[in-house]
Amino acid sequence: MSDTRRFGTPGAANATTLLLLGSGELGKELLFEAQGLGVETVAVDRYENAPAMQVAHRSHTLDMTDAEAVREVVAEEDPDLIVPEIEAIATEELKRLEDEGYNVIPTAKATRLTMDREWIREFAADEVGVPTSEFAFADSEDAYRDAVAEIGYPVVVKPTMSSSGKGQSVVRGDADLMDGWETARAGTRSDTGRVIVEELVEFDYEVTLLTVRHAEGTTFCPPVAHRQVDGDYRESWQPHPMSESALADAQRMAKQVTDGLGGYGIFGVEFFVRDDEVLFSELSPRPHDTGLVTLGTQSASEFELHLRAILGLPVPEVTAETPGASHAIVADEPADQPAFTGVEAALETPDTDLRLFGKPAAYDGRRMGVTVSTAADIDTARDRAEQAAEQVELHDDD
Repeated sequence: MSDTRRFGTPGAANATTLLLLGSGELGKELLFEAQGLGVETVAVDRYENAPAMQVAHRSHTLDMTDAEAVREVVAEEDPDLIVPEIEAIATEELKRLEDEGYNVIPTAKATRLTMDREWIREFAADEVGVPTSEFAFADSEDAYRDAVAEIGYPVVVKPTMSSSGKGQSVVRGDADLMDGWETARAGTRSDTGRVIVEELVEFDYEVTLLTVRHAEGTTFCPPVAHRQVDGDYRESWQPHPMSESALADAQRMAKQVTDGLGGYGIFGVEFFVRDDEVLFSELSPRPHDTGLVTLGTQSASEFELHLRAILGLPVPEVTAETPGASHAIVADEPADQPAFTGVEAALETPDTDLRLFGKPAAYDGRRMGVTVSTAADIDTARDRAEQAAEQVELHDDD
């Protein structure tokens, strides 16, 4: 049977158009892949000159939580694919657009569930039945105190809606209790008035299992382990060794949860592992920041795999061609017009690549770039990526 799928020409009436909602560094890598297949790309974000806007065919600046604004840009562009890259989007409007025939990646339901920690945790634990850490939700100070007392110190406190560790803190005792509440309330991306209180799992390691749902089934990338600071990714490495039983449990659970959400594309499914017990943590229905390491380790990166899956193209079996690591370059001070030195020194590091994201402004803690290194073993790759990242210095040329 012949392949009847058609890919048009950017700028022409027959263009295959991808509308990206959220245009950060992960979206930028996805658009590189899309343009390699002649897909017309449109980038949307809340601020001008976001990273993916710098490479898209067209761009729009708008508040993506504004349902009317989202509908207007969809009506103007009439895209073949609507691809959310962030959580702060008018998800109910996405559902209405999906009902009208637009293809929301992976689905509007998945986008809605995974932006809300309350929904995804209850979905995973109650509807799918995968094991998780102990958790509770609170929408008032009294309910918060009760939740902490029920679970017991130490706990992790997070907003129900946030990303990249914003609003997350560890509460170890009464002295930290109200600080955790205020931090979570201040860090939310949408004022639900609720926080999640989780058992602090003393895990052996934390992994992201990049899980690809596609027309022929489900494909798993080798496990990616990572280190976080204040809930935000700082370094990752692949492949992380797991016992056969732990890996099988993680793959089974990832498939159960992603099958429940449906749609095609890559999902970043996060797990805690302790004594070979695997606990579901969180899920993102899109390329994952820890998966930046796949730019160096896999023959097909997470971005290529995501694009293939959402376009209905063949998805290959994935292996880590060589051990590798990524290390974030993080701003430690504001910069209105960021500039970088040390690029030459960073790229002198063996088997190392560098991405500077091109974000138009920096603030303390903002991820501004990443190094990706490969080596014969994980430890050497991690050392190389860290050493290269330390060579890059941020300046303000304003």
